[in-house]
Amino acid sequence: QVQLVESGGGLVQAGGSLRLSCTTSGSIFSINAMGWYRQAPGKQRELVATITSGESTNYADSVKGRFTISRDNAKNTVYLQMNSLKPEDTAVYYCNADIRTSFYKGWYDYWGQGTQVTVSS
Repeated sequence: QVQLVESGGGLVQAGGSLRLSCTTSGSIFSINAMGWYRQAPGKQRELVATITSGESTNYADSVKGRFTISRDNAKNTVYLQMNSLKPEDTAVYYCNADIRTSFYKGWYDYWGQGTQVTVSS
């Protein structure tokens, strides 16, 4: 069984910074793309940033220049450094990873349980 566990969320003032971490564990053969998504109250879940196994990155326009995604393949961990936070960044942030659990199985999407980020004005 595969688990994704996020950490690092919390309450911060506008202009502040937070660093989210997501560690994967369990029966993992290989990890392809990893990413962060967020969902604000009353809104749909949206992409924040993704990073491929080759470390190519993609960002939502709303976070470009403020957020940085990175990964440590040895630790099966993905990070999201969030700077210059704004109240509109307030949301539950979810980690996502595309994982194979065996050479004989296909790629499947896995999600973490989410971590709350609240930015006060």
